[in-house]
Amino acid sequence: MTEPADQEAGTSATPPGKSRRGAGRALALAWLLVVAVLLGHNAYLWLVQRASPDTDILALLPSSRHDDVMQQAFVHMVDSAQQKVVVLIGDADWDKATQAASAYEAVIRKQPALLQPMAGDAAQLQGDWLASFDRSRLMLLTPQQRSKLRNDSPQQWGQLALGTMYGAFGGPRLGAWQDDPFGLFSGWVQARAQETPVRPRDGRLFVESGGRSYVLLLMNLQQSAFSISAQQQVIPLLDQAGQAAKQAIPAAEIITAGVILHAAAGSQQASSEMATIGAGSLIGIVLLMWLTFRSLKPIALIALSIAIGCLGALSVSWLLFGRLHLLTLVFGASLVGIAQDYAIYFLCARLGTAAQIDSRTLLRRLLPGLALMLLAAVIGYLGMALTPFPGLRQMAVFSVLGLLFAWLTVILWFPTLIHADTLRSTALADRCSHSIGHWPHFRANRNGYLLLAAFAVFTAVGLMRLTVSDDIRALQKTPQRLIDDQIKLGKLLDTPTPAQFYLVRGDTAEQVLQREEQLKQRLQDLISKKLISGVQAVSNWVPSQQQQSIDHDLIAATLLMPQGPLAAIAAAIDEPAQWVHDMRQRLSAHAEPLLPQAFIDSPAGQPWRHLWLGKTGAQYASIVAVRGLSDYRQLPLLAAAAAPADGVQWVDKVADISAVLRYYREYMTWALLAAYFTIFLLLTLRYRRAAWRAIAPPLLATLSTLALFGLIGQPLQLFHVLACLLLLGLGVDYGIFLQEPTDRHQRFSWLTVGLSAISALLSFGLLALSNSPPLHAFGLTMLIGMALVWLISPCFRGAASSSSSPHETRQ
Repeated sequence: MTEPADQEAGTSATPPGKSRRGAGRALALAWLLVVAVLLGHNAYLWLVQRASPDTDILALLPSSRHDDVMQQAFVHMVDSAQQKVVVLIGDADWDKATQAASAYEAVIRKQPALLQPMAGDAAQLQGDWLASFDRSRLMLLTPQQRSKLRNDSPQQWGQLALGTMYGAFGGPRLGAWQDDPFGLFSGWVQARAQETPVRPRDGRLFVESGGRSYVLLLMNLQQSAFSISAQQQVIPLLDQAGQAAKQAIPAAEIITAGVILHAAAGSQQASSEMATIGAGSLIGIVLLMWLTFRSLKPIALIALSIAIGCLGALSVSWLLFGRLHLLTLVFGASLVGIAQDYAIYFLCARLGTAAQIDSRTLLRRLLPGLALMLLAAVIGYLGMALTPFPGLRQMAVFSVLGLLFAWLTVILWFPTLIHADTLRSTALADRCSHSIGHWPHFRANRNGYLLLAAFAVFTAVGLMRLTVSDDIRALQKTPQRLIDDQIKLGKLLDTPTPAQFYLVRGDTAEQVLQREEQLKQRLQDLISKKLISGVQAVSNWVPSQQQQSIDHDLIAATLLMPQGPLAAIAAAIDEPAQWVHDMRQRLSAHAEPLLPQAFIDSPAGQPWRHLWLGKTGAQYASIVAVRGLSDYRQLPLLAAAAAPADGVQWVDKVADISAVLRYYREYMTWALLAAYFTIFLLLTLRYRRAAWRAIAPPLLATLSTLALFGLIGQPLQLFHVLACLLLLGLGVDYGIFLQEPTDRHQRFSWLTVGLSAISALLSFGLLALSNSPPLHAFGLTMLIGMALVWLISPCFRGAASSSSSPHETRQ
């Protein structure tokens, strides 16, 4: 029926037509080559290289905006625990606790490639530990010992030494009496032991609390805690070990903590959500397309554009970032509901265009609108890319690349693959396309002004009640059992939190140690008030050289003088004067200064290496961790103890990240306003005075969504603002759809809006059900906003769109 018309058109413009078709085929073949390369690269990534997504939640968080040393300190604290798994196995009976622990260890030792228990007898470990301080015994004193040395007489010290010799008044002794006759080193070691409740017993480490004895098992991961393959092997192994312990002693209590447990829980949740969101969105889109076109070819074409978009996003993003976060793929699953807009727009336009107009001519008419759609979406995602969050930057780049590859697929392949006889209208498509005629049309009259006034009141009331929340803790959701175990283990072991600590800096290692000592003096009042139980610091073990020198001089002047306590001891035990000389020589041999780096490298320093940053740039730095903090309302008192002028800085990473969230929420709010202004200028270039009709739907939907959040008490977060940016980028598409039509297909623009909106609602509606608070906040905003844009956009359609007659002709 259309052949004469086609032949006539071809005769009148044969050379240009053939040239355009030839160029189109060449571009289509070139794109086929690109797609083949993408397929090959994805096959290499997943089948050969066996790439796995990153699951480290810290990768999503921003670095410190101004202080690299602070960020390094935080990473240092976290990394110290990242590769460890800590298990406490307890029972009221010590023998039963050890029996359950042995059963647990027996399972773990079968998989040395996954987990390595800390081997070695506790007594041997203690010997190695004491040897680290042996040559520096005469340099180490506790504050109480300093006070006694200044106040007690030589006779009192002599009596004390004789008491330790014969055991009548002596306490625990470390080594020979001749090496520590006054018990100074033993007393110093006992004071250091107070930093942890863990003690050796029967060759094991244990802690006691509430009438229960707990065996402490420390294990090192042999693979990254954030490796999905490691998680899939280690978590079942820990479960199997726990079952073995329970079989041995059914009443045994097992408390487990480790970064890998939290990472595995997050990975499992994200993987499940990725499958649900992607599959749910895809099924919804396929069903929609089938009901609309009743043909498999449109469905296949839409799936093709989406698939190429995903392949391109995966390949290029992986090349750019080196690795992708799992939440990027979860968010990318929602790309399915967006990338199909370009395909739907072309298909619906083809459905509503006269048969004698070929698909390449149609593409030239649609290209300005398609380009505006892509540009608006890119501007929306650009807001995410400008944030300091590596995860959000990945999500933004991944999404933009996916949209670009899907858009290019539509532009380069659809004119060749879709012809006038490819599609046919169905009854459902006709009813949907004609329904726009029943939609109210906003006009500048009395009714219109009344509606605007009512909307203004609703918006003002809602926005006045809108609150904000930038607390990073509101963006975390960990299984309660893991939180409970972590809290209980932290109390039993009296471990500090890695999120709050002091950062101490100085020009030399000696200056850092001196500043640590000054800080500890300022914290004594808080310790005495039991607001904290103590601190962990390298200077607890390695006093500054200045303090070591003072302590050595104090010991020498009080205990090693010729007519001092040693002479009284010699007289009491009937030893000659030579014995006094030999004892002074023997004790003085243990007066070698202890240096921080030597301590850190020794067996005794292994548990405290995370506290010493060493040389960082032009300065040295260390960490002083706080123990026993349970009331976080006392944080201001801890912050007040810091003296920045003396090189001491209080670091509260939770508050720091929350401050960054607040800063960028405010920053992105201004970026949102700038994006509206920029897109409005772009629309003005094409639609002139009617540009406001294209931008009004997302603007009104955004204001309504925020007002609704205020009325229902939903606090505003950065992720809500980011969603509003994307809402602008996608919502303006509907305005473009309803301003673009100039031909018989104009009634099908409303069909395009409906299909696109429902697809986006499916994608982001499922994101709103995510257990990840950031994704939930993002999805909820998009769910409400996109629904409102869908309902509002036809009210602002252009004049050419108000007619719904199937017999429209081009003006």
